Amino acid sequence: MPQGEPVCRRFSRRLFAPAALLALAAVLSALEEAPRYLPSAAPDRIVANWTESPATSFSVTWRTSAAVARAFAEIAEAADGPDFDKDARRVQAATERYETNLGPAHAHSVTFRDLKPAAEYVYRVGDGKDSWSEWIPFRTAAATPEPFTFLYVGDAQTRILAVWPRLLRRAFETAPDARFIIHAGDLINNHDRDEQWGEWHEASSWLHRTVAALPVPGNHEYGRGGDGNRRLTVNWRPQFTLPRNGVEGLEETCYFLDFQGVRLVALNSNEKQKEQAEWLDRLLTNNPNRWTVVFFHHPIYSGARQRDNRELRELWQPVFDRHGVDLVLNGHDHVYARTGLVRGDGKREGGTVYAVSVSGAKMYGLQKRPEFVRLVGRMQMFQVVRVRGGTLSFEARTARGVLVDQFDLVKEGAAKRLLEKQAQPGQPGSD
Repeated sequence: MPQGEPVCRRFSRRLFAPAALLALAAVLSALEEAPRYLPSAAPDRIVANWTESPATSFSVTWRTSAAVARAFAEIAEAADGPDFDKDARRVQAATERYETNLGPAHAHSVTFRDLKPAAEYVYRVGDGKDSWSEWIPFRTAAATPEPFTFLYVGDAQTRILAVWPRLLRRAFETAPDARFIIHAGDLINNHDRDEQWGEWHEASSWLHRTVAALPVPGNHEYGRGGDGNRRLTVNWRPQFTLPRNGVEGLEETCYFLDFQGVRLVALNSNEKQKEQAEWLDRLLTNNPNRWTVVFFHHPIYSGARQRDNRELRELWQPVFDRHGVDLVLNGHDHVYARTGLVRGDGKREGGTVYAVSVSGAKMYGLQKRPEFVRLVGRMQMFQVVRVRGGTLSFEARTARGVLVDQFDLVKEGAAKRLLEKQAQPGQPGSD
């Protein structure tokens, strides 16, 4: 080496020597081949749910690598200053090992109980040592009927990370006071692909950490097992902590919650439909809530071509009619379609509004039905529902926030009226 050669030149000659280049290439190749969404010691996929009374409790679920054998959550009442954590209490998490195509992971969950109604809390999750999430705000429900807002979306399913996040952000901008989000199934496309669940969580976890998720499974959350039978994805129960108060065998996929004067009922339209009809009939008898909202995946009235769930309609709609269900929310058809107040028995009084929607990239052609008063094709949609005493207001908006449908349901005693607030039935967008 020539005397007096600058240090930077000597360094560059060593760095870019053939052996160094080969080593660097091997590192870069390994990074490119490493599967995305592998778990680590840091908590990720954090989701808030409810399993018990929304006024006095809430649940949180998160994931780590299997190396984290014990996990914890801490909670404190929110304060304006930074020292709220001095009064935090710690809860040890229940830990469950599960395996996906990306390998083993640990799912951790806690349920915070004995909370104050209509109160703001902050919580964090971690290993109890060095690896913690940030402190995250969450608000409990009121103990009595009070006005509130929620969001409802249909299938995310495909191109999740590419096109779904913009819709969620616009939905939250439109309804920043939303208390929870209903997901009407087909959250992902392939039940056994953990990287798709990774995309779903990356797209939505910023919101689901603080706004509760109420999901139901669609047909794409199911797949064939080694024995040929259809089974729910292995990801479902580890990554959500949902009520276990529904039909036996359908825990955390068939459930109900009462939230500030609304009975929210989640059904699993993939299996045990008859058992759920009987359960729902009992559940809605002597329902103390003014409003009833039911959500599941397969529509009672299909808005897509060559689709019809006649058997499900004949089995479940009589129960909806008998108990005056107000609103039914579905996915599956990859269109937006909404009925007026309809009954399966043809009677004029009462009735239910049925809505179908899609929030992701997969789109189908439209099918007109006499029950539909609004039909929209090839648009990503989100819905905002506001409950204000005797009025339930519904808005359907595109991913850019354009309002394409709007109505009010008004209850006066036993009477129920539908007030259309949008233009005449039409079809903005092409099919």
